[in-house]
Amino acid sequence: MSTTDKDATTGDGEWSDFERAAMKERAKELKSARKRGKKDQEGDVLKTLGKLPQPDRELGERIHALVREHAPDLTSRLRYGMPTYYDADGKVVCFFQAASKYDTRYSTIGFEENANIDDGTMWPVGFGMNELTDADAERLAGLIAKAKV
Repeated sequence: MSTTDKDATTGDGEWSDFERAAMKERAKELKSARKRGKKDQEGDVLKTLGKLPQPDRELGERIHALVREHAPDLTSRLRYGMPTYYDADGKVVCFFQAASKYDTRYSTIGFEENANIDDGTMWPVGFGMNELTDADAERLAGLIAKAKV
């Protein structure tokens, strides 16, 4: 799915095709989640990542591995068709968004308020990337480990 100028909400209360598809996808995820409860959906997450084109597939799989290694207590589920990681209370801690899914120039890993990665008076809550170097992975690993606290 991608957005274009003609897909954008017009401001008159009409939803774009992209927005309607995202809402339908989310409703399907919520229905599935109700059936499964708050169980980990590792299989669904890995299946979704496996379907992504490169380099999104590699980025998503590496980020998923970092979360599993440094925050194994987080639960993985899909949210808007992308891997999302939840704490024991069911609150979003972090998520991955593929560039190809949102027709953007870069993929993103984002941290929600529950991640508690606050550092001083200003800190990043999202990182855009086209590749993930070892140094980048090390930095993310530290944030992910901190976020699980």
